[in-house]
Amino acid sequence: METLFFIILASIAMSLIAWIGLITLSIKEELLKDILIFLVAFSAGALLGGAFLHLIPESILKGENTIIIFIWLLIGFAIFFLMEQFLQWQHTHKVASEYKEPVGYLILVADAIHNFIGGLAIASSFMVNFEVGIITWIACAAHEIPQELGDFGILLNSGWKKYNALIFNFISALTIIPGGILTFFLSTKIDTTFLLAFAAGNFIYIACSDLIPEIKHRKFDFLHRLGHFLIFILGILFILWVRIIFG
Repeated sequence: METLFFIILASIAMSLIAWIGLITLSIKEELLKDILIFLVAFSAGALLGGAFLHLIPESILKGENTIIIFIWLLIGFAIFFLMEQFLQWQHTHKVASEYKEPVGYLILVADAIHNFIGGLAIASSFMVNFEVGIITWIACAAHEIPQELGDFGILLNSGWKKYNALIFNFISALTIIPGGILTFFLSTKIDTTFLLAFAAGNFIYIACSDLIPEIKHRKFDFLHRLGHFLIFILGILFILWVRIIFG
């Protein structure tokens, strides 16, 4: 039951990151954009570091069949691709409407699904041991901060009031908790080690398909691009450092 306690505690702590939108109320929009792009670069590095330096090695150590592990990694990658394709299709149809409100609801649904899967990843890591759980949590948190800031901004642009945007963004973040609890009870019946590889696939997809293109497609001068790359490397090194500390 101690493991379940840590899973729930980590899940609650992750969901509380949704309240980070509060800081945007006192930051100028241009400054916030500059901060966000560096956070995106850092989280891309942290997610790739979490996948390649942490989740995949742990999967190989715990698993018996390496091919099965990489199949689950590809499944994790493919499911996020499929999910994003579906949500993008829906998003395209909603934007064409004169009403902005449905776009906000779509963001909340997408975030709820994403957080539920995040709960699977965090819980399966804590099922291995406490150290693995902490490293996975840190990698997820590095991604959640810019994502929640972005989601909050989208809700405001969709016509939501600030208070309602904060409340509903937090509610969508709470789906991480049932994801974590479900994984814990599933682990009593089946081996959930495959979820580590599945989560690695999620991390790789988010970093390479969503975060890195977000940086590449914006117009920056050479020094800014170099800075983004260095922050990206810092994200990888940070996860490596955390792994060394807890390893």
